[in-house]
Amino acid sequence: MTQEYDGYVLDDSLARIDFERVHGWLASSYWSPGVTRERVERAANNSSLVIGAYRGETQIGYLRVVSDKTTFAWICDVWVAEEARGLGIGRSMVRFAQQHPDHQALRRWILATKDAHDVYKEAGFEPLPAPDKWMIHIPNPGGQPNIE
Repeated sequence: MTQEYDGYVLDDSLARIDFERVHGWLASSYWSPGVTRERVERAANNSSLVIGAYRGETQIGYLRVVSDKTTFAWICDVWVAEEARGLGIGRSMVRFAQQHPDHQALRRWILATKDAHDVYKEAGFEPLPAPDKWMIHIPNPGGQPNIE
């Protein structure tokens, strides 16, 4: 599925993803510093949806969704290339995911962000109503995700 957005194209084709570029972005992110390319590709291959944003043939955005396609979806690894930030690409990728035919009638969508709350608020996200009910297990005792 593809969709045009203000001179950019959003595409759910995994085959079109530029994993060299995506790996560079994610390895420099605050949430997965140093992640290996193999992990980036394995995560994409096992996700329910991967979205790329493109200007011509150049990839300028990435988003993936982890979901059972029935009740729950987690939006993660959202990245927009620095030269394309501020143009609504992140918002458009989130809306594309929410409107995707494979992810309709879900009970909940979640995500975590350090600094893009306004972007996601415009797509209907809000703080957890009962954060005290949510729990996390981090198998690496150092507190950082085990990226190797």
